[in-house]
Amino acid sequence: MTEPEPAATASADGASAGVSISGLHKSYGDNEVLKGISMTVRPGEVVCLIGASGSGKSTLLRCVNRLEDPNAGTITVGSFETTHPDVDLDAMRRHIGMVFQQFNLFPHLSVLENCTITPRRVLKQATSEAEAEAMVQLRRVGLEDFAQRRPDQLSGGQQQRVAIARALTMRPQLMLFDEPTSALDPETVGDVLAIMRQLAEAGMTMLVVTHEMGFAREVADRVVFMDKGLVVEEGPAADVIGNPQQPRTQDFLRRVLNPTGVDLEA
Repeated sequence: MTEPEPAATASADGASAGVSISGLHKSYGDNEVLKGISMTVRPGEVVCLIGASGSGKSTLLRCVNRLEDPNAGTITVGSFETTHPDVDLDAMRRHIGMVFQQFNLFPHLSVLENCTITPRRVLKQATSEAEAEAMVQLRRVGLEDFAQRRPDQLSGGQQQRVAIARALTMRPQLMLFDEPTSALDPETVGDVLAIMRQLAEAGMTMLVVTHEMGFAREVADRVVFMDKGLVVEEGPAADVIGNPQQPRTQDFLRRVLNPTGVDLEA
């Protein structure tokens, strides 16, 4: 398979990559986590995956980036069929940025070094070039003044913003977010969501696993509700979250939006 020409982020020149998933299955032993998932994410679209823990959302995301190997089905990201046995995974991953629940920063490196290590080693950029791009992305997330600090000198929200900047230094065409605010203090969640909102507004293709229903309603073009390894309901965010049609979706949202069960209108 041929490698596409390197492209900048959507915010830089409009380049963006869509995702196509067909018949995706993933099992761990006898536990079938994904049961024939099919869905698409159009270039420049933001799709939020919602659902209870264990529904397969994070596994689906990890399959897209081939951090997990599917048992069956096909996944295409841009011009890469990521499930093809001959795909160049290193080349494919250069076009995909991923942000995890935990920040996965190197504790012994500065913020700047965390953001330059991959461009220098993978893209073979000169240190000066990598540092210049890193500062652009750190400025984008509001942390350019923290470039020389170590991760343990930052708050959780700041570390997650560094993780986003680090992913953006590779100029990805697709961003994957796996519950990026789940490990954060409530006061810092908004800062991370604001950065994600800016990326969405700039036209970045994004596939987001989240429990932040307000973010999904406001930012997502579409919401996909998953349960027990299946897509139960999908559609515009306002419809799926505001007026869900499937009983399982209704029950999930009722529990998430009103966890105490108290009638707020009483």
